[in-house]
Amino acid sequence: MTLSCRRVCDALAVAGLLAALGLSEASGSGARPELTEREKALHVLNRLGFGPRPGDVDQVVAMGVPAYIEQQLAPERIPDPAAAGLRRFPTLEMTTAELYDTFERPIREARRERRQGESDEEMTRRIIPAENRPRRILEELTEARILRAVQSERQLNEVLVDFWMNHFNVFAGKGLDRVFITSFERDVVRPRLWGKFEDLLMATAKSPAMLFYLDNAQSAADPDLRAPRPLRLGRILGGGLRPMRPRGPANGPGGLNENYARELMELHTLGVDGGYTQKDVTELARVLTGWSIERPEQRTGFLFRAPLHDVGSKTVLGYGFPTGGGIEEGEAMIRALAYHPATARHLAFKLCRRFVADDPPKELVDRIAKRFLETGGDLRETVRAVVTSPEFFDARYYRAKIKSPFEYVVSAVRAMGGVADDGLPIARRLAQMGEPLYLCQPPTGYSDTAETWVNTGALVARLNCALELAGNRLPGTWADARSLVPPESAADMGRAVDTLSCALVGGELSAETRQTLESRIECPANDAAMAPLVAGLILGSPEFQRQ
Repeated sequence: MTLSCRRVCDALAVAGLLAALGLSEASGSGARPELTEREKALHVLNRLGFGPRPGDVDQVVAMGVPAYIEQQLAPERIPDPAAAGLRRFPTLEMTTAELYDTFERPIREARRERRQGESDEEMTRRIIPAENRPRRILEELTEARILRAVQSERQLNEVLVDFWMNHFNVFAGKGLDRVFITSFERDVVRPRLWGKFEDLLMATAKSPAMLFYLDNAQSAADPDLRAPRPLRLGRILGGGLRPMRPRGPANGPGGLNENYARELMELHTLGVDGGYTQKDVTELARVLTGWSIERPEQRTGFLFRAPLHDVGSKTVLGYGFPTGGGIEEGEAMIRALAYHPATARHLAFKLCRRFVADDPPKELVDRIAKRFLETGGDLRETVRAVVTSPEFFDARYYRAKIKSPFEYVVSAVRAMGGVADDGLPIARRLAQMGEPLYLCQPPTGYSDTAETWVNTGALVARLNCALELAGNRLPGTWADARSLVPPESAADMGRAVDTLSCALVGGELSAETRQTLESRIECPANDAAMAPLVAGLILGSPEFQRQ
């Protein structure tokens, strides 16, 4: 490829500038005609999945867009051979106790042999074999998530995994959550994507990953409000029996902690404007005292620690609890929050923002919230209402959303007809773009709106990744841009741009982007270099980064 360094940098800078300018505005602004059937097919492949592979648009047009939507709404009926490839990741099937014994316990035992001045990382490398280091858990989970998104036929299912893992975000970099996170996705989130929201909410509330991440495992009532401690036979002191010391979390109870109660209402259910007060947060935290986990060296499951529960009377959002209650108080509040009108509106807004527009129309949000309540929080019916709504196919919202880094890289691999055998290089590119999977530290999860991802550094990282992928230089992933271009078009710049534009963005390159491609690229030394270069720049264009 005979691109001078100056030309390469110039092309990168121009493409980055075009992206920054183009992505800051919704492409659907202004009146435009209704979507064609082909545009609708491209739209559902981009929004209900991670973008089309070569030939997918034709297949959806042939089967009909409504039929494709119904197919994706019932993923349990879709054969998914990609799942067989995940068997090479043994940690995905291990129980939490097995993960702890295999990866966490060796770390704790190794600390006894720590040398003076030695860091945890140095100690781990010296003592623990690579296959028993905790990072393997996250690496296999991340790689499996990427490969599922690239290869699975159950595309909407994988989009919803991404949605709910962000809604109920857990930071895997916090202590034992690196052990708990596998079960959180596998046993809590994935099995409940298509059921009732109440069940999903209750499962997350009792998940060790969530209880540890938001510190509820340590939350305990003030001593004078705790449940009476059970008595056991012991030394007779002054004619009485000594109370048994409760078996609390590993580091002992630390008093009332409001972290989970606050995020449960602000993020998971009611929303920041859901009508609750600070008093409600405190009272809900009291209701949830004793919701904890077993000791790590035991089964690491949910455990209600009655001796730490606040048995005083409480009132949360108008719901009163008399003295003497237990775990049933928290369960009742979880159910009440799951069916609250503010929760319906909060979830409806987030789902409409994910599938329709960053700022979805109020009428749509109200209608989806109503449907949520009518169906008892049925998530399948709620999602169906969103993706079959007139607003979903409104031309104003066509290509009006910006792909997150995860969506962008996966869609690029799929668009190229790529085959990913190793997801870790892709994971490293996601980290460079600001979205390392499972490692979002704030409980908000990663953003679903454009302004978070539109910045110069992120766009340059996207373009670099696109050029790597199109040039078949992304380790662990095979892609051949030349297979997308007929031999008779390979040597002609205009024809190559036309062909790859149709293959990668449905022929929807703007005049500005096309001019940049044709004016900034020198003729390669051989025909084989043309297709990868043009494909890479199209993948880095504003048009491809929209969905």
